[in-house]
Amino acid sequence: MRNLFYSLLLTLGGLHGLAQAAAAPEKPRDIRQSGFVYCVNGQVNTFNPQMASGGLVVDTLAAQLYDRLLDVDPYTYRLNPELAQSWEVLDNGATYRFRLRRDVQFQSTRWFKPSRPLNADDVVFSFQRIFNRDDPWHEVNGGNYPYFDSLQFADAVKDVRKLDNHTVEFRLNKPDASFLWHLATHYASVMSEEYANQLTRQGRQELLDRNPVGTGPFQLSEYRAGQYVRLARHPGYWRGVPHMPQVVIDLGSGGTGRLSKLLTGECDVLAWPAASQLTILRDDPRLRLSLRPGMNIAYLAFNTNKAPLDNPAVRHALALAINNQRLMQSIYYGTAETAASILPRASWAYDNDAKVTEYDPPRAREQLKALGIENLTLRLWVPTASQPWNPSPLKTAELIQADMAQIGVKVLIMPVEGRFQEARLMEMNHDLTLTGWATDSNDPDSFFRPLLSCAAINSQTNYAHWCNEQFDDLLQKALRSQQLSARIDAYDRAQQVLAAELPVLPLASSLRLLAYRYDIKGLVFSPFGNASFAGVSREDDEVKKP
Repeated sequence: MRNLFYSLLLTLGGLHGLAQAAAAPEKPRDIRQSGFVYCVNGQVNTFNPQMASGGLVVDTLAAQLYDRLLDVDPYTYRLNPELAQSWEVLDNGATYRFRLRRDVQFQSTRWFKPSRPLNADDVVFSFQRIFNRDDPWHEVNGGNYPYFDSLQFADAVKDVRKLDNHTVEFRLNKPDASFLWHLATHYASVMSEEYANQLTRQGRQELLDRNPVGTGPFQLSEYRAGQYVRLARHPGYWRGVPHMPQVVIDLGSGGTGRLSKLLTGECDVLAWPAASQLTILRDDPRLRLSLRPGMNIAYLAFNTNKAPLDNPAVRHALALAINNQRLMQSIYYGTAETAASILPRASWAYDNDAKVTEYDPPRAREQLKALGIENLTLRLWVPTASQPWNPSPLKTAELIQADMAQIGVKVLIMPVEGRFQEARLMEMNHDLTLTGWATDSNDPDSFFRPLLSCAAINSQTNYAHWCNEQFDDLLQKALRSQQLSARIDAYDRAQQVLAAELPVLPLASSLRLLAYRYDIKGLVFSPFGNASFAGVSREDDEVKKP
């Protein structure tokens, strides 16, 4: 396993340098004449979504800075062309050929002036870096690509090659029916090879992931660590000039502080408001509130490498102690569905026969006693910040702690923050972790392999440290077939393995919440939690195109 702490420190140090370099202007008190303020709780560890494991960079920034080959329609969940104008599936799903859109312009920034539009060289560069371990760019800034590493793409992709300036072909070692969906996630952003070559000549390759250049509707203008990210519109954007000259992503406050900013007009949009704030938001005539089903899951992961949690019977007994209905009422206030599977109900492979674990503390005590488990103390690692799948992780942990106390199990809550959570969890010292997952793909493979495959242990996304060959074999069987019925059958059996082994306990699938000022128009709300701001404008037409 790579040294995660080294990569983390390298990334944070580089971003600190960027923050200082770009910190000349002060954040304006009111940008209503030139843009809008988007308030969200999060942090920036890299500006390259390929190297992120989720969070703000993937959920919000990626759709502004970059484009992908393919897009997912937020209403139909179907694949749409983006940088790829068309595509072909060959060799029964082992070869994928893309025809690229012409005249797509890269952003012109203080640190890079492009001399040409996007072409096949940019696509080949972007993916060779991820898939080819021998590529000189692969190890730059740590060499971690969590999403793709969890899918073993470096072993799955034989090569990606340029057929001509506007045609790219991916050849896989074996058929993979999920491949297009993974290229449609925001982890699969396309970078500029010309910019990379410039940095190579300068000996500053590390800046590729810190001073971003993409083809998206907005480009980085300024970043102050822990405070805000300012984006300026990309005038050469291929879909047309964005309405707003700038967007400020406000990172400076959480909880009630963000709500106060929305109510006073300091924020125009509040991402993922707490469910407990819904009454206030609904009753304010100056605000709009949007709710949509989300492709996300909140779950409790058991560290299956530690006794006694390595015993499935112990995991099942502990699961009986958790009052999921109380979590729904006290944490989500009606904005989530109780989860019976690691797949959200919106997934086409969701097992409709899956059952929510019942709440039965007396039986939990009996089963633990029969297993000889007494005076058990467990350490529960919990993120401190609200998440797309859980608005109040610490409160959730306290409820789980109280539930476990009723069956004689002591739970010690260990609050952790941001990427340090990942670092600590991969040390494997935890017993339990309260976590979750959100993806911008409707393919079940985007949940199963990143969260629970054997490969995902090394890629640092499998917090249960669970490796089951039967489960992995079923996932591979599903990928080899282009027939939906065969894939559904394999995923049904995979979910049966999970129900029997219970490496993770699904808790909730949260609705996506977004609150915004009444004069904000054109804000597309995606179930995947990410959407371009290019079409956002104000009803009073204060902000106009140039």
